[in-house]
Amino acid sequence: MIKLKNQRDISKLLELSPEDCIEIEFRTQLCFKISQIVKKQGLTHAEVAKKCNASRTRITAIVNGSTKGVSTDMLLRILYNLGYKIKANFYSNKIAA
Repeated sequence: MIKLKNQRDISKLLELSPEDCIEIEFRTQLCFKISQIVKKQGLTHAEVAKKCNASRTRITAIVNGSTKGVSTDMLLRILYNLGYKIKANFYSNKIAA
């Protein structure tokens, strides 16, 4: 069994750069939040698609955690159209040279 403690461990296991790992984590968080909002608001995927000017199949994929072919901008636009904004927090990653 492999124990993964942090992003660095994940990126090493998957042979990803730390930057790719951060992007994946961010996009995963966006998808998770979209899924929570859709469930909380009791919306169908078709209703979300109409609100966000996207296809129902794309919304279904996003709600199910798949972002292949979906830009981060699109995820942010969906959140906005569902009534949410992003508040970013910045902190040192302590690995910069």
